[in-house]
Amino acid sequence: MTSPLCLALVAGLLQLIPVSLLAQPQDQAQSQARSAAAEPALTWDLPALIELARRSHPALTAARARVVGAQAGLVTAAARPNPELDLQAGRVGATQADVLRGMSGSFGILQPLERSALRRSRQDVAGADLQAAVAGSAGFERSFIAELKLRYYEVLRLLAAAQLAQEDLRLAEQIHSRVGVRVSSGEAPRFELIRADAERLNAQRAAQAAGLRVTQARADLARLVGPDLPANFSVSGSLADLPDVPAALQTLRTDMRERHPELLSARAELAGAQARVEYERQRALPSFAVRAASERVPGAFDTRVGVVMSLPLFDRREGPIAQAQAEVERARGTLLDRELALEQSLTVAWQRYQNALAQVNAYESGILREAQSALRVAEAAYRYGERGILDYLDAQRTLRSLRNELNTTRYELYAARVELERLRPDAE
Repeated sequence: MTSPLCLALVAGLLQLIPVSLLAQPQDQAQSQARSAAAEPALTWDLPALIELARRSHPALTAARARVVGAQAGLVTAAARPNPELDLQAGRVGATQADVLRGMSGSFGILQPLERSALRRSRQDVAGADLQAAVAGSAGFERSFIAELKLRYYEVLRLLAAAQLAQEDLRLAEQIHSRVGVRVSSGEAPRFELIRADAERLNAQRAAQAAGLRVTQARADLARLVGPDLPANFSVSGSLADLPDVPAALQTLRTDMRERHPELLSARAELAGAQARVEYERQRALPSFAVRAASERVPGAFDTRVGVVMSLPLFDRREGPIAQAQAEVERARGTLLDRELALEQSLTVAWQRYQNALAQVNAYESGILREAQSALRVAEAAYRYGERGILDYLDAQRTLRSLRNELNTTRYELYAARVELERLRPDAE
């Protein structure tokens, strides 16, 4: 049992400890929290985000690991068969008087002889697997980066939409204030104040919803970039800058057929399946090995050298050969299907890009300006009492809708451009 004297000593020692030392961990944690909150947000552009994802994202690391494994398979295919060593020891006894007694032993070694055709076919299979892994990794990275770009442009679109929503909110508050002055002075009926108040509430809800969508889009972008992206990051860029015009459709189609990673991977898989057919056929042929043995008994020894041959009498590998041939047909069908799907995707992406570009030009060249002019006219007419609040609000909604449609159309233009980049082998 703890004595009262020990308790008194412990209490005295605690009183001698400075209060600052006891509070240091909490103060240090609070200081770190304040420094983290005061740390300025880092601004990232699209190339920096792509570079960070390539360097640290686990999915891309796993895709590159598949290539490393295929390279190891090529080393395995080039390895030669190991020899087999047989060592035995014993003792010779005798049941007759004229038989020598003593220690006995034997030594044997077996070296399989691999035919060059079998070895070459196995290396062809491994080489095709390596090509398929390299092309598959490149195709996965291309699709991953394309998705990252879409998330990045989605953040820019929602940031622009949130900014437009804030502008609409400020305008709605200004309208509400003006209408309140006119209603209080008796120049306008109270009904207009009710409409202005409802319009302000709708603008507030729209601004809050736009901010929530930006938060969700930033989280989706951070998930694709990887764990090394700071939590308080921000993005730079604008959808107002139109992307470069891609190459002609026929040029894109030719480049895609020749160098697209998905097609290269499918062709490598077809070549690997054809190489497996040859490999299984080579395995159905007889195999050979050289055997050397030496046996020693009391008073004598025996040395032998011979050849061991495996005869494919019962198992001629009909099943594995048929499976390999079926795999060839499957790989050929997959290649044709991928070619058709990519052709259709390219045509759709090209048409989508052209339509979005035409819509953006139409909005920027005339439609948006006309809506802005109509809003200024409606505002002036309302100010001078020539029109009511409904006409002014309708003109404002029309302009708001057109600006949001232009923002969405710009995103569609960038999205179509990203799809064309994914389908174009030499695009960055």
